Amino acid sequence: MADRRVPASYFRLVQRFPLASIRDDEHLRKAQAMLGEVLAARPDRGTEMYLDALSDLIELYEARLEPLPDASEADVLRELMRSHGLTQERLEAAVGITQSTISAVLNGKRSLTRDQVIALANHFAVSPSAFLPASTPRPARDGLSEAIITASA
Repeated sequence: MADRRVPASYFRLVQRFPLASIRDDEHLRKAQAMLGEVLAARPDRGTEMYLDALSDLIELYEARLEPLPDASEADVLRELMRSHGLTQERLEAAVGITQSTISAVLNGKRSLTRDQVIALANHFAVSPSAFLPASTPRPARDGLSEAIITASA
């Protein structure tokens, strides 16, 4: 039988930045900053659970402001490179991701790693969530919904 307890790391993150509907642009900026911190942290089950929930909240708020069609990480990277006038080689020099990896991402042959997402988000001054796939409705995992409901009650 799988362990269904919510890890303590999840609750520590909730104490630092509670999971609640994002109210305004200032709250969004704080949520995006927290998202960056969580992405940079050493992952465990608790941080992954928190990351899932926080990225969903950010996405919901952003969708209410200006609904955008879902874009693949390749499309996001391609547009950022275009708008900044960067070639694959210049991006490699700027962020340390090999040109062959950038090419593979742009061609949909591989995905970005957590470290690559952080490096690109920092370089382009965007939220790491810009590179994360949109969430789709899914059943609760490991009691996550119950933990959020309990924490917000």
